[in-house]
Amino acid sequence: MLGLVHGVGNVWAAGGARLICAGLMLALLAACAPRATALRAAPDPAATIQPVYVATGRQLDQTGPIFGLERPEGLRFFRADISVPPTHAPGQIEWPEGPPDAATDFVVTGTEVYDGAAALQRAMRRENPGTRETLLFVHGYNNTLSEAMYRLAQIQTDFDTGMPGVLFSWPSAGDPRGYIYDRDSVLFARDDLTAVLRQLTSGPGDKVFLLAHSMGSSLVMEALRSIALSGERHLLDRISGVVLMSPDIDPDVFDRQAEAIGRLPQPFLIFITKADRALSLSGFITGRKPRLGMIDRADKVQRPDVQVIDFTALADGSGLNHFVPVTSPSAIGFLRDIMAGTSGVSGAFVRDMTLTLPKPRVLLP
Repeated sequence: MLGLVHGVGNVWAAGGARLICAGLMLALLAACAPRATALRAAPDPAATIQPVYVATGRQLDQTGPIFGLERPEGLRFFRADISVPPTHAPGQIEWPEGPPDAATDFVVTGTEVYDGAAALQRAMRRENPGTRETLLFVHGYNNTLSEAMYRLAQIQTDFDTGMPGVLFSWPSAGDPRGYIYDRDSVLFARDDLTAVLRQLTSGPGDKVFLLAHSMGSSLVMEALRSIALSGERHLLDRISGVVLMSPDIDPDVFDRQAEAIGRLPQPFLIFITKADRALSLSGFITGRKPRLGMIDRADKVQRPDVQVIDFTALADGSGLNHFVPVTSPSAIGFLRDIMAGTSGVSGAFVRDMTLTLPKPRVLLP
């Protein structure tokens, strides 16, 4: 992301301006750097296989950046078997540094393409007959399909959610220069996300837990708003919870979206990190205003049905502090301790978290 904002008000120090220029230079350099892509390799018996089901608005051969390409119409559906190495460290994605090796790297060991959303759902239910709840992950800005698949596999491995995982991969440019392209892609993809939610909740007892990151949070809120405005309250009632991690949303826009939605799915959590450098850059490009993912006061969210959880204390500097709850080993360990003894990512998990949380802080309105 381009630019920088920090603190409150409109006073910007000269040092901040220099940091903006440095951020611009880093973004331009990053745009020129090659992006790693998911690669196939033979399985390793000691590795863990995470099936990742994917609904994507990309062509299936677009596993890397798509900046400047036309967005294809419609969705494509497939499963990728992601092999997580036995040497995996919590919070990390072990990309190959040479030829891919399942003993040390994230690799793809198998794929299957489905002819539609219903076929994907049938296959997922066959492989997971004991649960009707699905974890639906919506990635953020500047993500490629490969990166998003591996991130969901890492989350499933590190948190052992007990639910099958579906990735909704919208057509992000996968390029740091593509911030405006990605904001347009969010609007382009919101009807597709709504269609996926309808399919995943179409059977008796079907539920979806939504996990969104960064700009993907804006996409989730737009989809929920569209559902509410269409009068599909029954569909909103099938959403068993929402977590927005480091949401790249203007707080005023979030308020209006939530107002249109009405009663929000419960639990509804916002994970913030006040040291989030990526959102600082986003704030500059969108008007020098702090984004929802780095608000400094709970009363910035005027909703009794929203809980704001501050992970700043557990930030370790990885990923610009932009994905702390799932990349910081301390945060992962903390969340796993809270989740122990609960069934998946549920309302009980959230109630336990908010009652026992010494750090990070829970900011209640």
